[in-house]
Amino acid sequence: MSEKLVIVGNGMAPGRMLEHLFETAPGRFEVTIFNAEPRVNYDRIMLSPVLSGEKSFDDIVIHGDGWYVKNGVTLYKGHRIVAIDRAAKTVTSDQGVTQAYDRLVIATGSTPFVPPVPGKDLPGVLAYRDLDDVEAMILAAQSRAKAVVIGGGLLGLEAAAGLRAQGLDVTVLHLMPTLMERQLDPAAGYLLQKALEKRGIEVITNANTKAILGETKVEGVELADGRVIPATLVVMAVGIRPAAGLAKDAGLDIGRGILVDAHMRTSDPAILALGECVEVEGRVYGLVAPLYQMAEVAARTLAGVDGAGFKHSDTPTKLKVTGIDLYSVGDFAEGGDREEIVLRDASAGVYKRLVVKDNKVLGAVLYGETADGGWFSDLMKKGTDIAEMRETLIFGQSYQGGSPLDPMAAVAALGDDAEICGCNGVCKGKITSAITAKGLTSLDEVRSHTKASASCGTCTGLVEQLMSLTLGDAFNPNAVKPMCACTTLSHGDVRRLIQAKGLKSIPAVMQELEWKTSCGCAKCRPALNYYLLADWPGEYQDDKQSRFINERVHANIQKDGTYSVVPRMWGGMTSAKELRAIADVVEKYDIPAVKCTGGQRIDMLGVKKEDLPAVWADLNAAGMVSGAAYAKGLRTVKTCVGTDWCRFGTQDSTGLGVKLEKFMWGSWTPAKLKMAVSGCPRNCAEATCKDIGVICVDSGYDIHFAGAAGLDIHGTQVLCHVDTEGEAIEVIAALTQLYREQGHYLERIYKWLKRVGMESIRTAIVDDLDKRRAYFDRFVYSQQFAQVDPWAERAQGRTASHEFKPMADLTFREAAE
Repeated sequence: MSEKLVIVGNGMAPGRMLEHLFETAPGRFEVTIFNAEPRVNYDRIMLSPVLSGEKSFDDIVIHGDGWYVKNGVTLYKGHRIVAIDRAAKTVTSDQGVTQAYDRLVIATGSTPFVPPVPGKDLPGVLAYRDLDDVEAMILAAQSRAKAVVIGGGLLGLEAAAGLRAQGLDVTVLHLMPTLMERQLDPAAGYLLQKALEKRGIEVITNANTKAILGETKVEGVELADGRVIPATLVVMAVGIRPAAGLAKDAGLDIGRGILVDAHMRTSDPAILALGECVEVEGRVYGLVAPLYQMAEVAARTLAGVDGAGFKHSDTPTKLKVTGIDLYSVGDFAEGGDREEIVLRDASAGVYKRLVVKDNKVLGAVLYGETADGGWFSDLMKKGTDIAEMRETLIFGQSYQGGSPLDPMAAVAALGDDAEICGCNGVCKGKITSAITAKGLTSLDEVRSHTKASASCGTCTGLVEQLMSLTLGDAFNPNAVKPMCACTTLSHGDVRRLIQAKGLKSIPAVMQELEWKTSCGCAKCRPALNYYLLADWPGEYQDDKQSRFINERVHANIQKDGTYSVVPRMWGGMTSAKELRAIADVVEKYDIPAVKCTGGQRIDMLGVKKEDLPAVWADLNAAGMVSGAAYAKGLRTVKTCVGTDWCRFGTQDSTGLGVKLEKFMWGSWTPAKLKMAVSGCPRNCAEATCKDIGVICVDSGYDIHFAGAAGLDIHGTQVLCHVDTEGEAIEVIAALTQLYREQGHYLERIYKWLKRVGMESIRTAIVDDLDKRRAYFDRFVYSQQFAQVDPWAERAQGRTASHEFKPMADLTFREAAE
């Protein structure tokens, strides 16, 4: 019989603990979680990019609702535990729910420290610890007011950078002479202050806050020296304290936090604790790497598996502010028995300092150039004797013995236990073994399977080097190359920054993202045009000159310079009127070839460019619209006759196909999108090699996706089963919208699936109904701007048609355009 495991708190540490526990002891525990926040588990260290607009909440979710369902976990959202009865072995929430336990894990995290200054309770004074705080700051930012951040530590500076990115004037007040004094020496703190000031953030050090001013809301901050800083928003980021009150009330042993041993056991053998709320070996922790180590230890303890207990190790500090490279680890205090090695390059903004004692590295501070941070940390942890490399140590791992080494040799020299990703506690061995075992060939795949570089991204270069070292010639450099020669940014980074910075035109993108060329190129302009269309429907005007020739003239160019015209036939169905119109057009314009396509339509081949508008006008008159055979969007929905005519049909496949096509036509997507609906498992419409396919069965509809039958041949994968037509349409539209929002330009669905993984797609579309509805609603909204037939626009004179004239007939102005 399963034991009852109750967890108080749903942060990163207990989430990681459950991942280990489900692997180590599957089925042993019946798990119930009480979460004070009204949401699922998310990556708290990535709140800063959410505040700045670089990421959304969905981007930082660790375990969506579907994960809890899949693993049989009962999650009480918005339930704060108010009492633990150790004698009865129960916990009780503020919503009146009482739950019994056999084993209890307390993971209540920490609370922000708010200095006891007058005015601290005024509206407009916020802490910075969770998503509610971030959402409140984003809301306040809409007023474009002035913010003051009290605290120049890690959290305070990330909050300041995020608020500045939201458009606020920001002042940072810090009590000490230099910023981040617990992680940086004065020289690095000085460089950091200069970098922040260049970004428009005012920094005042030696600033002692006397009071927060205002009657009914925040109006300013008064300093002890009499200065008043105007403000409508004050963010307290002075520090955190372990949230140990619940454990103290239950009679557990308490120090600065909940006292636990090296195996995360409290003074009650039935209760464990982990995370920011605990004190272990006299220390409390706030960085994620030690919390993840606690999670692994706690999982072993619960499972009854022998293993090493928690052991302290110095954790590197990195600032998650885009464009500021900073790394600090270990003990860098001065001392008579210590020596320091310093490198300064003022013009490049580089500062490096190593603290050495008895030929061993004690600490490192790096600013501006941080690539060797992991190596210095590894030397420190292993106690490596650096005597023989003393003269070249400061130049980094790739420059030892007096001459530069092959960077690959430097990476190869790292031990398997060397930490690569500090945010997620991922070591070299885990990355290389995953690459080998799972056949990973792209950075996105490595991120998906190991989480390395998936958070702040500062270790991306090192992960890429590991991939090159592990894969050799099989390494796919295209997966990490910029989108084109005009920029150093990848497709993913460009799209993320378009959203984060609110960029709504191609010139704005090129200016703000520092394009190397004045107008872009044939690779980047179509991609930017798509990303802007997809991200800002109704606001961004489609730029026809940023499309390929087929999309510009709404027909497919052939090898002899003529064009092919394919009118849409809904679900492959047609009528005498439509067929007669096609026959008339073929005769009238002397079109030399007519062919039935693989998508159940009729293709007229050999149309002269100057005849295209007239051909469209005649077809429009018969009620036909462009079949978009040229489009990066929905092409066709192929169907069989289903229950209307076929003796094997289980559902009305033709009817569903027509509904899907009429609902989804005109939708733009990263690459072409082909669909099919088969009325029974005999699959006459070949739904299992399409981008999205439906197989009708007696009980409803099986939704398939990610097939291909071109240069690459892939069968589909089953996404889910639904019972009704309405559900099928909702799932397909939501899936299409997710692909639109995540897919890179020209990336087919099967490649997108390989990059992001089935689990993330299924979680968003199948497991989380609210999220599915949100994607569906966004698709519906965008369709009101997308369903415009270009043939009708041309035929009715709503857009210019001079590009279809022979060059000799163009006026000077038309030719220039």
